[in-house]
Amino acid sequence: MDKEFHTIALIGKYQSPEIADSLHALVEFLRSRGRKLLVEEGTAASVGSFGCAVATYETIGSEADLAIILGGDGTLLHAARRLAEHGVPLVGVNQGRLGFMTDIASDRMLENIAALLDGKFSSEQRFLLDAEVLRGGERVHQTKALNDVVVNKGEIGRMIEMEVKVDGEFIYVLRADGMIVATPTGSTAYALSANGPILHPAVPGIALVPLCPHALSNRPITLCDQSLIEISLVPPHDARIHFDGQEHFDARAGDRVCISRSRLAIILLHPPGYSYLAMLREKLHWSEAPRH
Repeated sequence: MDKEFHTIALIGKYQSPEIADSLHALVEFLRSRGRKLLVEEGTAASVGSFGCAVATYETIGSEADLAIILGGDGTLLHAARRLAEHGVPLVGVNQGRLGFMTDIASDRMLENIAALLDGKFSSEQRFLLDAEVLRGGERVHQTKALNDVVVNKGEIGRMIEMEVKVDGEFIYVLRADGMIVATPTGSTAYALSANGPILHPAVPGIALVPLCPHALSNRPITLCDQSLIEISLVPPHDARIHFDGQEHFDARAGDRVCISRSRLAIILLHPPGYSYLAMLREKLHWSEAPRH
Protein backbone atom coordinates (compact mmCIF):
# COMPACT_ATOMS: atom_id res chain seq x y z
CA MET A 1 0.00 0.00 0.00
CA ASP A 2 1.64 3.22 -1.19
CA LYS A 3 -0.30 6.22 0.00
CA GLU A 4 0.36 9.62 1.55
CA PHE A 5 -1.74 10.54 4.53
CA HIS A 6 -2.55 14.23 4.13
CA THR A 7 -5.90 14.36 5.96
CA ILE A 8 -6.10 12.34 9.17
CA ALA A 9 -9.20 11.69 11.27
CA LEU A 10 -8.96 11.14 15.02
CA ILE A 11 -11.60 8.98 16.69
CA GLY A 12 -11.64 8.38 20.46
CA LYS A 13 -13.25 5.94 22.84
CA TYR A 14 -16.89 6.91 23.47
CA GLN A 15 -17.40 9.22 26.45
CA SER A 16 -13.91 8.59 27.83
CA PRO A 17 -12.24 11.77 29.13
CA GLU A 18 -9.11 9.76 29.95
CA ILE A 19 -8.07 9.81 26.28
CA ALA A 20 -7.79 13.62 26.30
CA ASP A 21 -4.05 13.73 27.05
CA SER A 22 -3.21 11.18 24.36
CA LEU A 23 -5.44 12.93 21.83
CA HIS A 24 -3.90 16.31 22.61
CA ALA A 25 -0.37 14.91 22.22
CA LEU A 26 -1.34 13.31 18.93
CA VAL A 27 -2.89 16.53 17.61
CA GLU A 28 0.24 18.51 18.42
CA PHE A 29 2.48 15.91 16.82
CA LEU A 30 0.44 15.65 13.62
CA ARG A 31 0.24 19.43 13.32
CA SER A 32 4.03 19.55 13.51
CA ARG A 33 4.06 17.16 10.54
CA GLY A 34 1.78 19.45 8.54
CA ARG A 35 -1.28 17.21 8.43
CA LYS A 36 -4.87 18.38 8.12
CA LEU A 37 -6.85 17.00 11.07
CA LEU A 38 -10.48 16.02 11.61
CA VAL A 39 -11.86 15.08 15.02
CA GLU A 40 -14.95 12.86 15.01
CA GLU A 41 -17.94 14.75 16.43
CA GLY A 42 -18.63 12.36 19.32
CA THR A 43 -14.98 12.51 20.35
CA ALA A 44 -15.00 16.32 20.15
CA ALA A 45 -18.14 16.47 22.31
CA SER A 46 -16.47 14.29 24.95
CA VAL A 47 -12.94 15.72 25.17
CA GLY A 48 -12.86 18.73 22.83
CA SER A 49 -11.51 19.24 19.32
CA PHE A 50 -8.22 20.96 20.26
CA GLY A 51 -8.79 23.49 17.50
CA CYS A 52 -9.31 20.86 14.78
CA ALA A 53 -12.25 20.65 12.41
CA VAL A 54 -15.12 18.57 13.81
CA ALA A 55 -16.42 15.94 11.40
CA THR A 56 -19.17 13.34 11.04
CA TYR A 57 -18.33 9.81 9.95
CA GLU A 58 -19.69 10.68 6.52
CA THR A 59 -17.23 13.58 6.23
CA ILE A 60 -14.39 11.42 7.50
CA GLY A 61 -15.27 8.77 4.93
CA SER A 62 -15.17 11.23 2.05
CA GLU A 63 -12.19 13.35 3.12
CA ALA A 64 -9.80 11.38 5.33
CA ASP A 65 -6.81 9.40 4.04
CA LEU A 66 -6.37 7.70 7.41
CA ALA A 67 -8.29 7.28 10.67
CA ILE A 68 -6.43 6.87 13.96
CA ILE A 69 -8.52 5.19 16.65
CA LEU A 70 -7.75 5.84 20.32
CA GLY A 71 -9.53 3.24 22.40
CA GLY A 72 -10.04 -0.50 22.56
CA ASP A 73 -11.25 -3.04 20.02
CA GLY A 74 -14.85 -1.91 20.57
CA THR A 75 -13.98 1.63 19.51
CA LEU A 76 -12.16 0.41 16.41
CA LEU A 77 -15.03 -1.97 15.65
CA HIS A 78 -17.56 0.86 15.75
CA ALA A 79 -15.42 3.07 13.52
CA ALA A 80 -14.76 0.20 11.10
CA ARG A 81 -18.48 -0.49 10.68
CA ARG A 82 -19.12 3.18 9.91
CA LEU A 83 -16.19 3.60 7.52
CA ALA A 84 -16.04 0.23 5.74
CA GLU A 85 -17.86 1.42 2.63
CA HIS A 86 -15.43 4.34 2.27
CA GLY A 87 -12.21 2.30 2.36
CA VAL A 88 -10.46 4.59 4.87
CA PRO A 89 -7.41 2.79 6.37
CA LEU A 90 -7.53 2.39 10.15
CA VAL A 91 -4.82 2.21 12.78
CA GLY A 92 -5.53 1.61 16.45
CA VAL A 93 -3.85 3.00 19.58
CA ASN A 94 -4.79 0.75 22.48
CA GLN A 95 -6.53 2.58 25.32
CA GLY A 96 -8.67 -0.40 26.29
CA ARG A 97 -8.02 -3.89 27.65
CA LEU A 98 -6.76 -6.67 25.37
CA GLY A 99 -6.57 -4.83 22.06
CA PHE A 100 -6.44 -7.57 19.44
CA MET A 101 -6.91 -4.94 16.70
CA THR A 102 -5.63 -1.79 18.41
CA ASP A 103 -2.02 -2.92 18.39
CA ILE A 104 -0.10 0.32 19.01
CA ALA A 105 0.72 0.68 22.71
CA SER A 106 -0.16 4.10 24.10
CA ASP A 107 3.37 4.65 25.43
CA ARG A 108 4.78 4.16 21.91
CA MET A 109 2.05 6.06 20.09
CA LEU A 110 4.07 8.96 18.64
CA GLU A 111 6.99 6.72 17.68
CA ASN A 112 4.75 4.33 15.75
CA ILE A 113 2.62 7.03 14.14
CA ALA A 114 5.81 8.75 12.97
CA ALA A 115 6.95 5.49 11.35
CA LEU A 116 3.56 5.12 9.69
CA LEU A 117 3.74 8.64 8.24
CA ASP A 118 7.19 7.77 6.90
CA GLY A 119 5.70 4.79 5.07
CA LYS A 120 6.95 2.15 7.50
CA PHE A 121 3.90 -0.02 8.07
CA SER A 122 2.17 -3.16 6.89
CA SER A 123 -1.46 -3.38 5.83
CA GLU A 124 -4.05 -6.11 5.68
CA GLN A 125 -7.69 -6.44 4.74
CA ARG A 126 -10.36 -7.92 7.02
CA PHE A 127 -13.66 -8.93 5.42
CA LEU A 128 -17.12 -8.22 6.81
CA LEU A 129 -20.30 -10.28 6.85
CA ASP A 130 -23.59 -9.35 5.22
CA ALA A 131 -26.58 -10.35 7.34
CA GLU A 132 -30.30 -10.17 6.68
CA VAL A 133 -33.37 -11.41 8.53
CA LEU A 134 -36.25 -12.75 6.43
CA ARG A 135 -39.82 -13.07 7.68
CA GLY A 136 -42.29 -14.78 5.42
CA GLY A 137 -39.87 -14.30 2.54
CA GLU A 138 -39.55 -10.54 3.09
CA ARG A 139 -36.47 -8.78 4.44
CA VAL A 140 -37.15 -7.16 7.82
CA HIS A 141 -33.58 -6.29 8.79
CA GLN A 142 -30.25 -5.93 7.02
CA THR A 143 -26.81 -4.95 8.27
CA LYS A 144 -23.11 -5.85 8.29
CA ALA A 145 -20.71 -7.22 10.88
CA LEU A 146 -16.93 -7.26 11.17
CA ASN A 147 -16.64 -9.62 14.14
CA ASP A 148 -19.71 -11.79 14.34
CA VAL A 149 -23.42 -12.37 14.04
CA VAL A 150 -24.83 -13.98 17.19
CA VAL A 151 -28.23 -15.63 17.38
CA ASN A 152 -29.08 -16.19 21.04
CA LYS A 153 -31.97 -16.96 23.34
CA GLY A 154 -32.41 -13.37 24.45
CA GLU A 155 -34.32 -12.98 27.69
CA ILE A 156 -35.65 -16.53 28.10
CA GLY A 157 -33.99 -18.90 30.56
CA ARG A 158 -33.90 -21.98 28.35
CA MET A 159 -32.45 -23.22 25.10
CA ILE A 160 -33.84 -22.41 21.68
CA GLU A 161 -33.96 -24.52 18.52
CA MET A 162 -32.44 -23.48 15.20
CA GLU A 163 -32.32 -25.21 11.85
CA VAL A 164 -28.93 -24.64 10.24
CA LYS A 165 -28.25 -24.88 6.49
CA VAL A 166 -25.06 -24.18 4.53
CA ASP A 167 -25.39 -23.47 0.80
CA GLY A 168 -28.91 -24.90 0.93
CA GLU A 169 -27.81 -28.17 2.50
CA PHE A 170 -29.43 -29.15 5.81
CA ILE A 171 -26.77 -29.50 8.53
CA TYR A 172 -28.73 -30.01 11.76
CA VAL A 173 -31.37 -28.74 14.15
CA LEU A 174 -29.39 -27.21 16.98
CA ARG A 175 -30.71 -27.02 20.55
CA ALA A 176 -28.52 -24.51 22.35
CA ASP A 177 -28.32 -21.08 23.91
CA GLY A 178 -27.42 -19.76 20.49
CA MET A 179 -24.97 -19.73 17.59
CA ILE A 180 -22.02 -17.46 16.80
CA VAL A 181 -21.08 -16.92 13.15
CA ALA A 182 -17.62 -15.35 13.23
CA THR A 183 -15.10 -13.94 10.79
CA PRO A 184 -11.36 -14.48 11.36
CA THR A 185 -11.37 -11.06 13.01
CA GLY A 186 -14.19 -12.14 15.32
CA SER A 187 -12.59 -15.48 16.13
CA THR A 188 -10.69 -13.80 18.99
CA ALA A 189 -13.84 -12.13 20.33
CA TYR A 190 -17.02 -13.79 21.70
CA ALA A 191 -16.36 -16.98 19.71
CA LEU A 192 -13.09 -17.52 21.58
CA SER A 193 -14.92 -17.65 24.92
CA ALA A 194 -17.22 -20.34 23.47
CA ASN A 195 -14.25 -22.59 22.56
CA GLY A 196 -14.32 -21.56 18.92
CA PRO A 197 -11.21 -21.84 16.73
CA ILE A 198 -8.79 -18.96 16.27
CA LEU A 199 -8.64 -18.16 12.55
CA HIS A 200 -5.59 -16.38 11.20
CA PRO A 201 -6.73 -13.25 9.29
CA ALA A 202 -5.36 -14.73 6.06
CA VAL A 203 -7.65 -17.77 6.36
CA PRO A 204 -10.66 -17.43 4.02
CA GLY A 205 -13.09 -18.96 6.47
CA ILE A 206 -16.18 -18.37 8.61
CA ALA A 207 -16.57 -20.13 11.96
CA LEU A 208 -19.84 -21.59 13.24
CA VAL A 209 -19.64 -21.82 17.03
CA PRO A 210 -22.61 -23.21 19.03
CA LEU A 211 -23.30 -21.57 22.40
CA CYS A 212 -23.81 -24.16 25.15
CA PRO A 213 -25.24 -26.87 22.85
CA HIS A 214 -27.40 -29.58 24.44
CA ALA A 215 -25.57 -32.26 22.46
CA LEU A 216 -21.83 -32.08 23.05
CA SER A 217 -21.31 -33.53 19.57
CA ASN A 218 -22.33 -30.12 18.12
CA ARG A 219 -18.80 -28.82 17.72
CA PRO A 220 -17.47 -25.62 16.13
CA ILE A 221 -16.69 -25.85 12.43
CA THR A 222 -14.88 -23.58 9.98
CA LEU A 223 -16.57 -23.13 6.61
CA CYS A 224 -15.41 -21.68 3.31
CA ASP A 225 -15.86 -17.90 3.27
CA GLN A 226 -18.03 -18.22 0.14
CA SER A 227 -20.67 -20.19 2.06
CA LEU A 228 -24.24 -18.98 2.53
CA ILE A 229 -25.29 -19.73 6.10
CA GLU A 230 -28.98 -19.87 6.98
CA ILE A 231 -30.26 -20.12 10.54
CA SER A 232 -34.03 -20.55 10.94
CA LEU A 233 -35.76 -20.21 14.31
CA VAL A 234 -37.84 -23.30 15.02
CA PRO A 235 -41.25 -22.39 16.55
CA PRO A 236 -42.19 -21.52 19.21
CA HIS A 237 -38.79 -19.93 19.94
CA ASP A 238 -38.06 -16.24 19.43
CA ALA A 239 -34.48 -14.99 19.60
CA ARG A 240 -32.33 -11.88 19.68
CA ILE A 241 -29.72 -11.38 16.96
CA HIS A 242 -26.62 -9.34 17.75
CA PHE A 243 -24.27 -7.83 15.19
CA ASP A 244 -20.78 -7.13 16.55
CA GLY A 245 -22.38 -6.60 19.96
CA GLN A 246 -23.24 -3.07 18.81
CA GLU A 247 -26.61 -3.58 17.14
CA HIS A 248 -29.40 -6.08 17.70
CA PHE A 249 -32.71 -7.22 16.24
CA ASP A 250 -35.49 -9.15 17.95
CA ALA A 251 -36.42 -12.05 15.70
CA ARG A 252 -39.58 -14.13 15.83
CA ALA A 253 -40.18 -17.84 15.56
CA GLY A 254 -39.95 -18.84 11.90
CA ASP A 255 -37.59 -16.00 10.94
CA ARG A 256 -34.55 -16.92 8.85
CA VAL A 257 -31.13 -15.30 9.25
CA CYS A 258 -28.97 -15.36 6.11
CA ILE A 259 -25.25 -14.66 6.50
CA SER A 260 -22.56 -14.44 3.83
CA ARG A 261 -19.25 -12.76 3.13
CA SER A 262 -19.62 -9.09 2.24
CA ARG A 263 -17.94 -7.43 -0.73
CA LEU A 264 -16.68 -4.84 1.78
CA ALA A 265 -13.47 -5.11 3.77
CA ILE A 266 -11.63 -2.81 6.11
CA ILE A 267 -7.94 -1.93 5.82
CA LEU A 268 -5.90 -2.21 9.01
CA LEU A 269 -2.42 -0.68 9.24
CA HIS A 270 0.19 -2.12 11.59
CA PRO A 271 3.45 -0.67 12.93
CA PRO A 272 6.88 -2.03 11.95
CA GLY A 273 7.59 -5.46 13.36
CA TYR A 274 3.92 -6.40 13.78
CA SER A 275 3.25 -10.15 13.95
CA TYR A 276 -0.21 -11.67 14.40
CA LEU A 277 1.22 -14.72 16.15
CA ALA A 278 3.36 -12.59 18.47
CA MET A 279 0.24 -10.55 19.26
CA LEU A 280 -1.64 -13.72 20.22
CA ARG A 281 1.29 -14.89 22.34
CA GLU A 282 1.25 -11.61 24.24
CA LYS A 283 -2.51 -11.12 24.61
CA LEU A 284 -3.28 -14.75 25.50
CA HIS A 285 -0.22 -15.13 27.75
CA TRP A 286 1.31 -17.99 25.84
CA SER A 287 4.95 -18.84 26.64
CA GLU A 288 6.81 -15.59 27.08
CA ALA A 289 9.91 -16.59 25.11
CA PRO A 290 11.30 -19.67 23.34
CA ARG A 291 13.14 -22.00 25.67
CA HIS A 292 16.31 -23.60 24.34
